[in-house]
Amino acid sequence: MMINSVTGPISSDQLGFTLMHEHVMVSASGLWDCYPDLLGPDRENRAIQSLVDAKEGGVDTIVDATTFDLGRKAPLLAEVSRASGVNIINVTGWWLDVPRFLAGVSVDQMAREFLRDIREGFRDTDVKAGLLKCAADFEGVTPPLEVMCRAVARVHNETGLPIMVHSYPTGQVARRQIAILKEEGVDLTRVKIDHSNDTTDVEYLKWVLDQGCYLGMDRYPGRHVSPHMRTVTLKTLIDEGYTDRLCPSHDCICLAVMKQREDGSMPHEHEFSRNNPHRYLYMKHEVIPELKEMGVTDQTINTLFIDNPRRYFAGN
Repeated sequence: MMINSVTGPISSDQLGFTLMHEHVMVSASGLWDCYPDLLGPDRENRAIQSLVDAKEGGVDTIVDATTFDLGRKAPLLAEVSRASGVNIINVTGWWLDVPRFLAGVSVDQMAREFLRDIREGFRDTDVKAGLLKCAADFEGVTPPLEVMCRAVARVHNETGLPIMVHSYPTGQVARRQIAILKEEGVDLTRVKIDHSNDTTDVEYLKWVLDQGCYLGMDRYPGRHVSPHMRTVTLKTLIDEGYTDRLCPSHDCICLAVMKQREDGSMPHEHEFSRNNPHRYLYMKHEVIPELKEMGVTDQTINTLFIDNPRRYFAGN
């Protein structure tokens, strides 16, 4: 199975150790071009160095979940990937920021745009999307977000590409998201419900898994739920027999807006990175050692980070 990475097609067998939900940059659409200094100095090199560190630490591939409305800059992703040696697979689809100017846009209109990102590349680039993304959060699936979800579903049906779903597990929002995907005829074994370790409600998570979906256990170290309890939840699901559909990751952000302090000084890091000095290596340095202390084997670790991503993309 060939996958569109940001530097060209790669085989699913080339993925290696894969983090299934990360970001090189999160900002706003067009911010890199129009107000780049808000992202701090030496932007490209900072991003490259973070991925070089990840590669040296044993990370082979990341899925970059940055959509248009999260500030995707496709040439930056390609440059960072080439310079670091880390495969980057970027999404098309939509996150949460649907502007009023898109009110009334149809499902099929958006599906055509997302399909073009896959087949032709993001506009004015040859960088092509390798998977699809839709989203809903604490407000639930609002009408504009339902349009995006259905558009993503229709592109999945035409291309066979897998879908990652930003969800809000505290509100069990995936129940509605999955219902929409079912209505559109999506193969739920090609769907990953993300941010699922923002809850310790194992019964709800098992319900999602029993629909056929993968779970993105991808908020580390995260907030609200401690890193330890996230790992306890992961271990519980492993023990319940769901190892082959769990995808741990961080939702790490390398570049974001640097916000001036009250005294006028500038921080050295953006607010998203301060709680995670390990960045893309938190799994390697913190989570995997704790899992091993809990009795998880190397074979299971390989299933989580190598086999599951490969099967998610390959569809087997």
